[in-house]
Amino acid sequence: MADWGRSVPETLVLGIGNLVMSDDGVGVRAVQHLASTHRFPPGVTLLDGGTLGLDLLPRLEGVERLLVVDAIESGNVPGTVIRLAGDEVPIALATRVSPHQMGLKDLLAVADLQGHLPEHVVLVGIQPACIEMATELSHAVAGNFTELTDQVLIELGEWGIVPKPC
Repeated sequence: MADWGRSVPETLVLGIGNLVMSDDGVGVRAVQHLASTHRFPPGVTLLDGGTLGLDLLPRLEGVERLLVVDAIESGNVPGTVIRLAGDEVPIALATRVSPHQMGLKDLLAVADLQGHLPEHVVLVGIQPACIEMATELSHAVAGNFTELTDQVLIELGEWGIVPKPC
């Protein structure tokens, strides 16, 4: 468990997605939810990355651990939560759910070229059911939203980061 009296390696929890494209916005919703329900130790940043792509590059400088939360095409049943790490992440982004994923793939590639790719990269995702214009999550994704946010907390716990509930 992280001792809040000491610093933790710079960690970025990055929610990606478009809130007006139904399940595509689940990563942003997850990060917003966690930010409103938990307090995180110094060194841990939660960021709504929206669809910014390469504009996020400066935010990766100095980050040692990157946890991306997003809707991801995994070929599973809608609502299935998945975890990918390391080299699995760019491979998974080759199958785009939406245009922002190409931006995320490019972001990681450019960060690597510039020497700013975090040492640890994990993607916690959920198989979308709907990525059409809508502001609500599909029933399948909404039904597993807690599982998605719990998986983010589990991953952070594996890194020794245990946020405090508000």
